[in-house]
Amino acid sequence: MIPLQDSTPRRCPPLMTYALIGINALVFFFEISLPQHLLEQLFYVFGVVPAVVTHAFFGGDPALQAQAVMSIFTCMFLHGGWIHVLGNMWTLWIFGDNVEDVMGPFRFLAFYLLSGICASLIQVYVSPLSQIPIVGASGAIAGVMGAYYVLYPRARIVLLFPIFFIPFFFEVPAVFYLAFWFLEQVFSGTLSLAAPFSSGGVAWWAHVGGFVFGMLTYRLFMVGVVRQCRRYKDEYRSWGMFYPNDRW
Repeated sequence: MIPLQDSTPRRCPPLMTYALIGINALVFFFEISLPQHLLEQLFYVFGVVPAVVTHAFFGGDPALQAQAVMSIFTCMFLHGGWIHVLGNMWTLWIFGDNVEDVMGPFRFLAFYLLSGICASLIQVYVSPLSQIPIVGASGAIAGVMGAYYVLYPRARIVLLFPIFFIPFFFEVPAVFYLAFWFLEQVFSGTLSLAAPFSSGGVAWWAHVGGFVFGMLTYRLFMVGVVRQCRRYKDEYRSWGMFYPNDRW
């Protein structure tokens, strides 16, 4: 199932969402300009390698600690291919603007980055000896999805479901789609623990950790937020007919 759009209109321009998509796109274009051996080195240096992080902080190797800390941030802006980056950025486009609406751009950025950090650390905890680099924005985006799940449960998500190359379109409540997505990550993550080679290189537990972090902490990034955003006509108060530029 491929989400195409949601029914929740944005009220303010999602400037930080635009910026994050732009940065990820620029980094990806830099990646594809590199020869294969340099790209692999880039992933091992700037992606999160769980075994390196574990050795740096629990093996007492201070020489690796700076690289480990840096990689927890930089891994969020690396992607393993066109499908990886396009899928992540499309999901961020759908869910990020509405979450940014309620947080504001800079709190949204902090929330996004902390979601990604939490996601990476959860994956390191689950697979501490893995030597496969963790790259991608999906952990941070999972945090955005977790916040959306709580903030807009009654929103509608338009989905594309292809059957034998025939596209079918239908709407489902956001709460159902996101709950199904989350349970899918938990199931796949559990399967990957039982059969490590079945995971297909996907950091399932990073998705789970990011989603749970988003659900539990989104309110911390909304405290005291007052945004001057235009209301839609059906949201005007009783005096809206007299003040068409009413804002909240």
